[in-house]
Amino acid sequence: MAKKPKRKTLVKKLDTIFSVYIRKREAKNNIAECFTCGKQDHYKKLQNGHFQSRKHYSTRWDDINCQVQCAGCNVFRYGEQYKFSLNLDEKYGSGTAEALHIKSKQILKITDFELIELINKYTDLVNSMKN
Repeated sequence: MAKKPKRKTLVKKLDTIFSVYIRKREAKNNIAECFTCGKQDHYKKLQNGHFQSRKHYSTRWDDINCQVQCAGCNVFRYGEQYKFSLNLDEKYGSGTAEALHIKSKQILKITDFELIELINKYTDLVNSMKN
C-alpha cells in the first residue's frame, strides 16, 4: 500500500505547479510581463505574485489573485500591493481588488483529496499549454 503524502508536501506540490501555470498562462513565446512594473523576462525567471497573501487559503490558488511578478516587485517591494490592486481593477473590472480582499478573509478548509484534485487539474493545464 502506498504511503499517504503529507499535507505539507501536497501544498508545496500545488504551489509549485500553480506557479508554473500562472507564469505560463501569461507568457507569449515564453516571455511574460510583470503585472505591476511591466518588466519582461522568460517566465521561468519570474514569480507567481499574490495580491492577497498566500496565508489565506481562500485566495492562495485563485487565478485572479495570482499574477506574474518580477522578484523586484514581489519580494523586494513586498508585492507592490497598491499597484497590484489598481491593475486588477483595470484588467478584471472595478471592485475586483476589494472582492479579493473580502474573499481572503473567508475561512476555507481544503481537504487532502481536494489538494490532489487541484494538483492534477493544474498539471493537466500546464501540460496542455504550448511553450
